[in-house]
Amino acid sequence: MEKTAIKPEDIQILVADESHECYVDTILKTIEDAAKVRGTGIAKRTHDYVSTKMREAKAVIALCGDRFAGFSYIETWGNKQYVTTSGLIVHPDFRGLGIAKRIKDMTFSLARIRWPHAKIFSLTSGAAVMKMNTQLGYQPVTFDDLTDDEAFWRGCEGCVNVEVLRERHRKFCICTAMLFDPEEHLPAKIPQDVINRINRLEGRATTSQEFRD
Repeated sequence: MEKTAIKPEDIQILVADESHECYVDTILKTIEDAAKVRGTGIAKRTHDYVSTKMREAKAVIALCGDRFAGFSYIETWGNKQYVTTSGLIVHPDFRGLGIAKRIKDMTFSLARIRWPHAKIFSLTSGAAVMKMNTQLGYQPVTFDDLTDDEAFWRGCEGCVNVEVLRERHRKFCICTAMLFDPEEHLPAKIPQDVINRINRLEGRATTSQEFRD
């Protein structure tokens, strides 16, 4: 399928599961290539890390038929008091179709449903991501407003700008910190079968409405 023939409605935005693990290598290669083009930092993730996100219903994937189009994942920090929606990437063949915004909306909704009282934060150097964050209600903050969970900050070790972060004693870096303090706002609908799957993963037996509460 040629890029000029692709329409936004050709793209499915899905909460990933085990069936999508076949795309992990393509996802990692797309992220690596994007980092080289940007010349800025993107934290590296392993094959197992991304696969686990898919199995735990903590990842969103965009597909055009059986072709990979985009990806992002969510993670919790500080005893689930903080959540990040991270790793947002769109394959070059599918850019300009509004896919990034749809993925961002889905990961944001997924995070809000799973951890409704958690603060959602973003650490990014991308202007497009900053714009989407602003539309969702994120506000620029200092690094001190983010989680102090050491596991999160270890994720920055694979970034090309990690020395800047260290020299500034983790107070600031190339990236901009943005934070969403919980409000009732869900820009994308999570399908009921996905909510049921999350209930099973969390060991809950609740209805869709109960899970949101």
